[in-house]
Amino acid sequence: MSTLSADRARTPHHRLMPHASSVPKIFGTAAAVIGLLDVVSAVFPAFRNGRMHEMAAVFPGTVSSLAAATSVVTGILLLMLAHGLKRGKQRAWWASVLLLPIGAATQILYRHSIFGALVSLGLLTLLVRYRGEFQALSDPRTRWRALANLVGLSTLAFCLGLVITSAHPASERGNPGFAARCQHVLYGLFGISGPVHYTSDRVGDVVGYSLGGLGLLIACSTVYLVLRPARPVAELSEEEEQRLRGLLARHGARDSLGHFALRRDKSVVFSPSGKAAICYRVVSGVALAGGDPIGDVEAWPGAIDSFMELARAHAWLPAVVGCSETGGEVWTRETGLDALELGDEAIVDAADFTLSGRAMRNVRQMVKRIERSGYACRVRRVRELDEEEKQRVRLAADAWRGTDTERGFSMALGRFGEEADGDCVVVTAHKEREPQAPHPELGDLRAVLHFVPWGPDGMSLELMRRDRAADPGLNELLIVAALQSAPDLGVTRVSLNFAMFRSALARGERIGAGPVLRGWRGLLVFLSRWFQIESLYKFNAKFQPEWVPRFLVFPNSRDLPRIGFAIMQAEGFVTLSLPLPDVLQRFLPGRAARPAHRHNPGYACLEDTRERRFVA
Repeated sequence: MSTLSADRARTPHHRLMPHASSVPKIFGTAAAVIGLLDVVSAVFPAFRNGRMHEMAAVFPGTVSSLAAATSVVTGILLLMLAHGLKRGKQRAWWASVLLLPIGAATQILYRHSIFGALVSLGLLTLLVRYRGEFQALSDPRTRWRALANLVGLSTLAFCLGLVITSAHPASERGNPGFAARCQHVLYGLFGISGPVHYTSDRVGDVVGYSLGGLGLLIACSTVYLVLRPARPVAELSEEEEQRLRGLLARHGARDSLGHFALRRDKSVVFSPSGKAAICYRVVSGVALAGGDPIGDVEAWPGAIDSFMELARAHAWLPAVVGCSETGGEVWTRETGLDALELGDEAIVDAADFTLSGRAMRNVRQMVKRIERSGYACRVRRVRELDEEEKQRVRLAADAWRGTDTERGFSMALGRFGEEADGDCVVVTAHKEREPQAPHPELGDLRAVLHFVPWGPDGMSLELMRRDRAADPGLNELLIVAALQSAPDLGVTRVSLNFAMFRSALARGERIGAGPVLRGWRGLLVFLSRWFQIESLYKFNAKFQPEWVPRFLVFPNSRDLPRIGFAIMQAEGFVTLSLPLPDVLQRFLPGRAARPAHRHNPGYACLEDTRERRFVA
């Protein structure tokens, strides 16, 4: 754990992040338990209260059948609302207050359980008593959630319908097969009687009403999500982008990740003075900021306060990935959050870089060998490329992409060739292509590096992409060409790849390393099969960089799994999106590019930045 957390002892009491109340979490858990009991008791007849079975004679069969269907629907809704209650969401509170009396009534009408009804009413009373704990606003949303609701809830309803159909005894006509039960469920979701017959009309009514209730739940919830006003997802407006560019022009030299704040799938919050800003994206309830705040360091506390207030208002979990040591100290001092060293950024002094010496022997040999194979590099500002060559680079980046999902968040820009990004640097490797080349439209282009500005005298690696059929050592050639040409571009420092857990890998392979450190290193080496942790560290070390630590800032150790999962989603290692065709994927939130006419007639968004800091 980083020593940055020691600043918490010096933090003024009023500056610490207040601990969230445990009341919403308790109520959310209770709602999930009650919802689960409602569903189970309605699906499985054996869970009915046998001791009070004589009460069934008081209620007509139709009433109890409707109660069974209502119990299923109410239970599912309470399960869906449980997470919102845990986060203190205001709308989840209102929905629960409306559902719990219905759940209490179904407990009496179907299960004939006074105890179950009292539990539901007790939770309702406590929700009303502690209504002040549920003030969190709704998350940003779009109407795509309606489609997700339709697919997800339909799948759940079909599976639950199969359980309901199978749990109730069929008539003496024979045990229905799986195909007949599936057909019965599909018909039942639309309110139509299916081919399965039960031992009594009442049992058939229970199954029919339950399936019809599930179908009605799907229809109503989907229609509601379609018709409700949509709030936009994270998107950087033109005005906000111009303000950020102004801050970067004055203070961009401080952080090598500053330019990545201009990703257009981020939101931004400014300090009251407007001299600092924090860019973030909300992923699975985590407000994830990347790098240090942008702007004047003295205005950072104001931006941090605004960010934390926004997170509290929406019950988001605040976290910062990839901040510097200075940024980590300010975050921990101002908020009471903790910090963990995440890895190291490789920064090379371009003025001192040389291929001479024993330490650079391996790189020098690889570069000379690949140059003898006929490869040559060109290093230019993006503004120097014509539109045809820009398009060729975009096509190459897409053709050499390793996966189908977009990757990159804190250290990726996600676009190439816009007029506003003319100061970016592109390094291209060329070699005459064979006639049978898989991508003849790319000409002699074999690899691409893309750097974004880091103040007036620096640049930071944003994209690394090469032809998979190219000779080994091409990446080394590109990096060396960029470093050797940096002085001519007025660049004195170059930020290369980010190596996660570099210090653990370096210390774990030294003589005298303890068993714990060796075990930790062994785990990282094992994980490198999928995440390229060790290979990236070794690739960076070839260029003799200065290692600059980067930190993860988080509220509590128990939140690390949730934050880690959100980071993997943001970086593109975990994808929870629907398996839609490519023609529809481009319209999903965060995937659509700005209209071309607003910036550059030939603009085409790079859909992927997955190899910029992860491929060696």
